Amino acid sequence: MDKYVIFGPQGSGKGTQSELLCEAFGWVHISLGDMFRWHMRHHTKLAARITRIMNQGLLVPDDIVEEVVHRRLEEHDWNWGFVLDGFPRTRPQAEFLFENWNLDAVIYLDVPDDVVQERVMARAAEGASFTKRFDDNPEALKVRLKEYHDKTKPLIELYDEKRLLRRVDATKPIQEVFDSILAEISKPKPSSFT
Repeated sequence: MDKYVIFGPQGSGKGTQSELLCEAFGWVHISLGDMFRWHMRHHTKLAARITRIMNQGLLVPDDIVEEVVHRRLEEHDWNWGFVLDGFPRTRPQAEFLFENWNLDAVIYLDVPDDVVQERVMARAAEGASFTKRFDDNPEALKVRLKEYHDKTKPLIELYDEKRLLRRVDATKPIQEVFDSILAEISKPKPSSFT
């Protein structure tokens, strides 16, 4: 059973690449954003808390995120494997994940902030409801990117230490990014940690 995390800023293509991987290998795409949107559509109490936090341009706190992810992974509908999209976002979340599941690799979709801003603002301008977020505006994006970098830098270091990080240039066209991911995950796994 294969277990991967796909990781990168908003607009890096995590959802697209996750779907391509799942289609190719029969894995389950487990998206934190989709889980949050489910709560929003169903007007749960958790949705009210998430909305208040996201309207401020902040990331949802670890305890809320861990609870949502743990519930989802406990469903065990991922016999062939899964790709976690949007989780973990902080070192404590990663440690929670490592305590409960063994990962094969972490795919890091590397995209500079200026490209992220272009992609997110283009998506917001198109108004595509399946990809548009209510906080897709320049001010909230600026706050999210700063918080993203502050919180995820230690994650990149952790994944490097554990020899799980597979860095992919996600500025390229979708198929080239996918081909790069396939090349990265087909590399032999390290036999020990450093």
